[in-house]
Amino acid sequence: MKAHASFSAGWLSDARRCVSPHFNARPNGEVSLLVIHNISLPAGCFGLPHIDGLFQGCLDINADDSFKELAGLEVSAHFLIRRDGEVVQYVSCDDRAWHAGVSCFEGRTGCNDFAIGIELEGTDTVEYTNEQYKALTKLTLEIMAQYPMINVNRIVGHCDIAPGRKTDPGESFDWQRYFAALG
Repeated sequence: MKAHASFSAGWLSDARRCVSPHFNARPNGEVSLLVIHNISLPAGCFGLPHIDGLFQGCLDINADDSFKELAGLEVSAHFLIRRDGEVVQYVSCDDRAWHAGVSCFEGRTGCNDFAIGIELEGTDTVEYTNEQYKALTKLTLEIMAQYPMINVNRIVGHCDIAPGRKTDPGESFDWQRYFAALG
């Protein structure tokens, strides 16, 4: 599978753009890590508009009782891959999205400074879809082509950079399948 889309100012041409206010400049402009996450709002529910609302800072906290704890939270990712394979982009890859939180990779803290975050619509225990793996593979290859410091050794799960605090993308994510697809 080859990358076909292009980036302009860190925005992927074939992703649905849904701009988040939750970002800032990367301190050194470095992009050298890819972090895979998962998200569902409410937990275990898919295909709803709440992820866009959360990342855009306009989540209706009255839509579900579990959203009360998210009030005022300023969080974002660069990308979301929905269950049907749709790719949504919230933050330019050239900017720092707020996805990793307290994190460390190879002795460096603050992974948001140098990482791209991809959220998969899902949970730790529900299998991801074939469409998500296809979209993730294509997106990863596009990112690697645009940001050559990212390679297969610099792709991790949120659980790897925030152990004990985060578990995503979870046991349901098939790392072997994903890396094999990257070639």
